[in-house]
This record gives sequence, structure tokens and C-alpha cells, in this order.
Amino acid sequence: MNDAEETDGLKVYYNSACPVCAAGIDRQRRQMAREKPAKSVAWIDIADDPDAVTDLGANIDAVRHSLHVVSGDALHVGADAFVKLAQATPSQAWLSRIFGSRLLKPLSHFFYDRFADFLFWWNMRKGRW
Repeated sequence: MNDAEETDGLKVYYNSACPVCAAGIDRQRRQMAREKPAKSVAWIDIADDPDAVTDLGANIDAVRHSLHVVSGDALHVGADAFVKLAQATPSQAWLSRIFGSRLLKPLSHFFYDRFADFLFWWNMRKGRW
């Protein structure tokens, strides 16, 4: 579902063809809907709209691999995108402070990237793309 119209906040580019990613985004959407105005986040599913990645200047495999979040003029990818979503969700702000901290940020990136590598490989092996 592409909710990009009429938003005043974040644009979240995700891939629902990955069941793990879809479940995580579904949970995040429900949480944010409880805590933020419905209009403040555009949820852009690249499985439904593959051409949406051109707005990012990215290729489809980059968005299949890692979450992408646009906030204003800034693009956040992977662990940074996760931190940005947590920051925008009042009940998860503590996660953004932990995983975005100078001390843990390198570890957050490392573990996010390895998990994303695994999910990308697993989904390719399952024929999801």
C-alpha cells in the first residue's frame, strides 16, 4: 500500500515480499498509529510499487536489503532508518538513544547489516524476488 500522498513527516520504504520485514513494519505501523497522527508517515511498499525506489535514487535490491526512511531532505538507511523510526515513536525513543549512541552505533550497523544480508539471501533462496 502506498500512502505517500499528503504526508508531513517520514517516508518509509520497505519490502513486504519479505515476511520478516512485513511483520516488523506491520508492528511498527500499528505502534506509530497509536502514538502519532495517521497522516505523519508515508508507508511505501516497494513490492507493490517497485518504481518508488527511483524517488530515492536507489535500486530495488538496495531497498529489498535495507529499510530506507526519508525525513525532510535526509535519507536514513538500515540501522539509521531503524533509529529514525524509533525516534519518531514516543514509546520507542529510548531505543533510538541506545542504538543511535556513539558507543553502540557501530555495533548496531554491523548487526543490522548482517541480519539484512541473511534476510536478503533467504528471500532470494525462497524465490520471493
